[in-house]
Amino acid sequence: MGKIRINNMPFNTYNGVFAEEKKLGQKIEVDCEMTYPIEAKVRTDNLEETVSYADVYDTIAQFVAHHNYNLIESLANNLLHEILRTYPMLDEVRLRIRKYSVPIAGIFDNIEIEVQRANDHE
Repeated sequence: MGKIRINNMPFNTYNGVFAEEKKLGQKIEVDCEMTYPIEAKVRTDNLEETVSYADVYDTIAQFVAHHNYNLIESLANNLLHEILRTYPMLDEVRLRIRKYSVPIAGIFDNIEIEVQRANDHE
């Protein structure tokens, strides 16, 4: 199996439980790892044989821009399902979403959620 990774995609969102998060927004970063049989599928130098990571980026950007949740876990899970639905040729997708400026009394860089799911190809 081959993998395509798109890493450190920054977005501004309005996800969160607190009113300030929904009003002011905050930065998140998304990593997307897609698994599929590149070796078996890509036999020529033709975009039609692979997954366009430009299209995947656009799918992620549009989803993040138009969906707000209380929980970053909900964003991760629903985005994962959207990618698998939109790109049925993928065998598996792993997403990592990092949320910055989390209103917690403490010192840390970010909170990260990771979700992974195999495509049932139905």
